[in-house]
Amino acid sequence: MSEGNLVKIASISIAILFALGFAPSAFAADNADPKTDTAPPLSAAGADAFVAALNKQYKADYPEATAAQWIAETYINGDTQLLVSRSNERSLSKLSADVEKSKVYANVPGISAASKRSIELLKLSTAMPAPKDPAKLKELTEIASRLDGEYGAGKFCSDEKDPATCRNLDDLSKVLANNRDWDADLAAWAGWHHTSRVMRKDYVRFAELLNDGAHDLGYNNVGELWRAGYDMPTAEFKPETDRLWGQVRPLYEQLQCYARGKLKTQYGDKMPKDGTIPAHVTGNMWAQNWAALYPLLQPYKDAGSLDVDGTLVAQNYDAPKIVHRAEDFYHSIGFPALPASFYEKSQFTRPRDRDVVCHASAWDLDQAGDVRIKMCIDPTEENFRTVYHEMGHIYYFLAYNGQPELFQNGANDGFHEAIGDTIQLSLTPAYLHTIGLTGAVTQDKKALLNAQMKLALEKVVFLPFGKMIDEWRWGVFDGSIKPGDYNAAWWKLKQKYQGVSSSIPRSEEDFDPGAKYHVASNTPYMRYFMANILQFQFQRALCQTAGQKGALAECSIYGSKAAGDKYWAMLQKGASQPWQKTLKELTGTEQMDASAIIDYFAPLYAWLKQQNKGVSCGWDGEG
Repeated sequence: MSEGNLVKIASISIAILFALGFAPSAFAADNADPKTDTAPPLSAAGADAFVAALNKQYKADYPEATAAQWIAETYINGDTQLLVSRSNERSLSKLSADVEKSKVYANVPGISAASKRSIELLKLSTAMPAPKDPAKLKELTEIASRLDGEYGAGKFCSDEKDPATCRNLDDLSKVLANNRDWDADLAAWAGWHHTSRVMRKDYVRFAELLNDGAHDLGYNNVGELWRAGYDMPTAEFKPETDRLWGQVRPLYEQLQCYARGKLKTQYGDKMPKDGTIPAHVTGNMWAQNWAALYPLLQPYKDAGSLDVDGTLVAQNYDAPKIVHRAEDFYHSIGFPALPASFYEKSQFTRPRDRDVVCHASAWDLDQAGDVRIKMCIDPTEENFRTVYHEMGHIYYFLAYNGQPELFQNGANDGFHEAIGDTIQLSLTPAYLHTIGLTGAVTQDKKALLNAQMKLALEKVVFLPFGKMIDEWRWGVFDGSIKPGDYNAAWWKLKQKYQGVSSSIPRSEEDFDPGAKYHVASNTPYMRYFMANILQFQFQRALCQTAGQKGALAECSIYGSKAAGDKYWAMLQKGASQPWQKTLKELTGTEQMDASAIIDYFAPLYAWLKQQNKGVSCGWDGEG
C-alpha cells in the first residue's frame, strides 16, 4: 500500500496480517495445552499460560496463512482466491473463538502487564472482525477475496471486443504521470475508475458483515474497533488527527494554491472556478501524490538537476540492483544483511504469464527470516524511493521477530509505515550524489527549494488524502454515509480536505472509493497519515543523534551507526508497550507532533507565501 511512494499494503507480520483481515490460524483448543482438555485456572498464572499457548500456536500456524495470501496475490485466479478465502474463513473463526476465551482472563487479579496487553491486542488484531454466524463469516471472506482479486485483475478496455485495447493500472497510471494532455489524462483516469463499479454492491454487503463482526466483539461498528487500537480512548482519536492536520493544513493550502495557479496557466478556462484542482491533472490516479507536476511547479529551472529517472536508466539499474542499493543504506547504519532467500523469493517485476497484485508490499512469511517484498519495479525515482520504504517494513519484521507472537507488530500501525519513510527523508541530493545518481551538489537556496518542492509534492500533498480515506469509511461503518450516497460523500471529502474535484460528473453508479487499493483490500488507512507525521519527528530525533548540523531538510543519516543503533532499539520493541512510551524513547516526547514537518519545509513554506501574495487561496467546501 507505494502509495505513489507512500501507499502500500500493510506489512505482513502476524498482527499486520490480522489488520488486513487475513489472520493466521488461531489457538483452537480451550486450554494452554492443545493436547489436553483442561483450561488454565482463572488466575494470573492461568492468564500467562493462556497467552503463552496462543503465541505458540500462532507461531506454528502462521506460515500456512501467509503462504495462501502470497499465492493469491502473485497468482490471481479462481483457484487461489478460493484457497485464500477458505484459509481466511478458518482463521477468522478460530480468532473469534480465542477472543471469546480470552475475556475471562482479561481482568483476573494480579494479571501481568504483558498478558493483559496481549489479550487486548488479540481483540483488536483484525480489521475484518468475524461474525459468529458461520454463514455470514463464509460470505465475508468470499467477498473480501473477490474484492481483492477484482482490484488486482482490473483492466479498462476502450473496445470490449478487442483485448488489445485493454490497459491495466500500470498502463493507465503512466499516461497520467508522463504527459499533461487534458483529454488523454481524463480518459485514463475515467477508465480506471470505471473498473471499480463492479465492487459497489459487494462493498455494501461487506460493510454490513464487518459491522456484524464488530458488534460480536462489543463495538458499535468496525470504525470504532479500528480507532480503539491506539492506546488512547476511542473518542479521542479523531480529535487527535484533527489537531495534527491543523498543524500542517496552512502549508498544504499554500502548496495547493500555487499548484492551482500553474495549472490555470497550463489549462486556462478548463480549470474549475471553485478553487479546486481536477483529480486527473495531478499526475496520479488518486491525486495523492503530485510528483509528476514537478516540471511544471519547479521553482528554479536552472538549479539542482535531479534527473534520477534518467540516471537510473543510463546506469542500467534493474529491479535487483535498486533493491541492493536500498539494502546498502540500511546496512550503512548497522542493520544486518538480508538473507539470500529475500532475493530468491521476492516478486520484483510483473510476470508476463499471469495476473498479480503489483501494489508494493512487504511480507514476513515465517517469522524466521523468510522476508519478501512484492512489487513491479521499473527504474524510476518513484519506484527507487518505494523500495527504501518497503525495506523499512522488512527490517521492522526482523527486529521484532524475537518478541512473543502477539507483540510482533509496530508500536502502532503508523510506526510500521513510518520506518522506511524516515529513511526516504535521508535520500537527499547529497546522498544521491554519494551513490552516483546525481551530479555535484550545490547547497544554494535555489537548489534547496527545488528539492523541497519535489518532496512536498509527495509528502505534504499526501496528508489530506491520508486523512480522508478512513473518514469516509468511518462514515460508512457508523451509518452517517448511506449506500445511496457513497460516491457523493467520497467527493465531498476529497474537496473538503484536498481541494480536488472531478472534471466529469460522478454518480452513484460509480464506486470511486474502490478504485483505491486499500478500500478494496480493507486495509485501514489512517496509519499512512500518522506515518507522514511520525517520519519527520523520527528524522529530527535521528539527525540529532547523528550529530548533524544545519537545516533538517539537508540531513541524511546514511552511514551513522549511532542513529542506526537508536533506531534498531526502537524497532525491537515492536508492540510490546504503548506507542507513546516507544515514541518517547526515540524522540523525548509521548505526543505526535507535526511541527517537524513545518521545520523541515520552512524554506519552501516562506517561498510559497511569497509566490501567493495577493492571491485568494482556499477553495469552495474547504473545512
